[in-house]
Amino acid sequence: MKQALISPLEPIEDGFRIAEVTDVAFPVAQPLYWVEVADEVNANDFYYSPTAGAVVIPKPVLPPPLDFGPAPSEGT
Repeated sequence: MKQALISPLEPIEDGFRIAEVTDVAFPVAQPLYWVEVADEVNANDFYYSPTAGAVVIPKPVLPPPLDFGPAPSEGT
């Protein structure tokens, strides 16, 4: 297991940004705090949800589909 440093000053979706993931926790100033996480967690792809009590992978934000207008009719 690893330790994730949570930054409650940086909200993301329904939780907070993971500022750092390390093998060993070290003293930090409040309001930062540590939570134990699985080894595959990293600070770039996950955030911490206090309501779920777990790290979460954000849902990807997909761009809206492109609208090219009506298709050209044949023979024009």
